[in-house]
Amino acid sequence: MEAYLKKIEDVIAMGPYKADWESLSKMEKPSWFPKAKFGIFVHWGLYSVAANSNEWYSRNMYIDGYPAFEHHVKTYGPQSKFGYKDFIPMFTAEKFDADAWVELFKEAGAEYLFPVSEHHDGFQMYRSDISHYNAAEMGPKRDVLGELRTAAEKQNMVFCTSNHRAEHWWFMGHGKEFDSDIKEPMQRGDFYWPAMPEPDNEDLYSEPYPSEEFLNDWLIRVCEIIDQYQPALLYFDWWVQHEAFKKHLKKLMAYYYNRSVEWGKNVAICYKHDAIPFGMGIVEVERGGFKDPKPYVWQTDTAVAHNSWCYTDTLDYKTPYDIICMLIDVVSKNGNLLLNVGPKGDGSIPEGDTHILKEIGKWMKVNGEAIKESQTWRKCKEGPTEEVEGQFTDGKKSFTEKDFKFTCKGSSIYAFAMQYPKDGRVCITSLKKSADQNRPEFHGIIRRVSILGFQDDVDFSITEDGLVFTAEDVSSPYPVCIKIEMA
Repeated sequence: MEAYLKKIEDVIAMGPYKADWESLSKMEKPSWFPKAKFGIFVHWGLYSVAANSNEWYSRNMYIDGYPAFEHHVKTYGPQSKFGYKDFIPMFTAEKFDADAWVELFKEAGAEYLFPVSEHHDGFQMYRSDISHYNAAEMGPKRDVLGELRTAAEKQNMVFCTSNHRAEHWWFMGHGKEFDSDIKEPMQRGDFYWPAMPEPDNEDLYSEPYPSEEFLNDWLIRVCEIIDQYQPALLYFDWWVQHEAFKKHLKKLMAYYYNRSVEWGKNVAICYKHDAIPFGMGIVEVERGGFKDPKPYVWQTDTAVAHNSWCYTDTLDYKTPYDIICMLIDVVSKNGNLLLNVGPKGDGSIPEGDTHILKEIGKWMKVNGEAIKESQTWRKCKEGPTEEVEGQFTDGKKSFTEKDFKFTCKGSSIYAFAMQYPKDGRVCITSLKKSADQNRPEFHGIIRRVSILGFQDDVDFSITEDGLVFTAEDVSSPYPVCIKIEMA
């Protein structure tokens, strides 16, 4: 541990980035990211074996009165006899095929891959010298993260990873409140360590603060991932915004950004809740978004299911339509969509996840030119449907035939009809002829209109109502993209 901490200090001392906000503010974001638009998040671990409630099973199975607690006792027996650690031998992952996963993700139209390297439960999905509780030594006995990195590179997908270790400070703490397998004494490197009391997580100054030993352990674990896998992006979940992490977070960022200089590529950290000052990474919004376009690139992360990030036996799946609508909405506002899937404990991708990915892929084959490498237009939308801004706002959307979203690329404007009119008559008011030529809504010259996947040339007119045409032979359960080519 001391040797690795010295190594971190040496890399910071010798590199251009120092562990202070002023220095870190000079970071340059990766040029590939704003072009990619769509990535795949993967939550897979011991919680996928339990396959109950959600990915917080390891915490909730130790809280009396929680459904996960009752399920666990009924299914496996008391926690003193069968604890969370006892899922490790069951995690054999016999159907895990990294190449098959990535092939499916690529088919969906995704450009980058974001597997979780370690969740709050503390089980590392990669080869590690920090703890023996990792997938290379236990459970699958395979370097999951390494295999996914290799598979992604073969398919020309950008490899990234996330780390959710910070919450492990308190995540297993409830197991000490009754007779369970979570007991003292514990030491660093133990699976459940440190299992401290859960703080009020709405308070950024909650006691007890993580110890220096835990914070150093967190820092080394993430730096080990950086060194072994060279991820193009790192993602952190929500507890790193706590005051106690600030010193170590700055060291981590300086180390990562200095390593990227050695590699000859720009990298970035995706963060939530203003964990770091603006401009030093990529703003992340969990399960939501913004009402209006932003002048900076951002990302939202959401899942194929409403009620869990991992596979469970009670998934409430979203529809492909809802996810495609979210992708369009996010891209129209200068954002990227990171869509999570949850493989089963055996390593297979569930049928529900596969169906969604394949439907997105079919749609992207037709409409991908309006998504990938596109930009925001001067308006992102028109129509009566109001947007809700913020986290956890990605519920079912109800769009009308008058709702359109916009992107642009090259000399073309792309208008997505979120619900194509049943009578085939389209009117895009943002492209209308203005009675006041000094203050027009739109004053460009349109030379061609087409409907991607349906009609190469559409007879259209520009009126005081908008760009108007009728195309009756267009029918799709998903948004339809109208390509407007300018002279």
